[in-house]
Amino acid sequence: MVRTPLTPLERERGERLGALLRRARGERSMVEIAAAAGLSAETLRKIETGRAPTPAFFTVAALAAVLGLSLDEVVRHCAPVEPETAELLSA
Repeated sequence: MVRTPLTPLERERGERLGALLRRARGERSMVEIAAAAGLSAETLRKIETGRAPTPAFFTVAALAAVLGLSLDEVVRHCAPVEPETAELLSA
């Protein structure tokens, strides 16, 4: 199966997700957080560095739970901000 190339917007969103996860992880080890979320440290490393910019929903949900982030926070930090989206998020 051939994957469709990622758009610049998808790559940017993946970079924002990685930055958010790194900030939320703080000084905790990548191995500790990955294990608690049921992932390998390599998977978390790829997400944090943007090399896996479109992780599965349940992967993001597990990481958010372990890091104490709500999915609303993840969306606010990672979703593209277009005028209509900004209005919905501020409501």
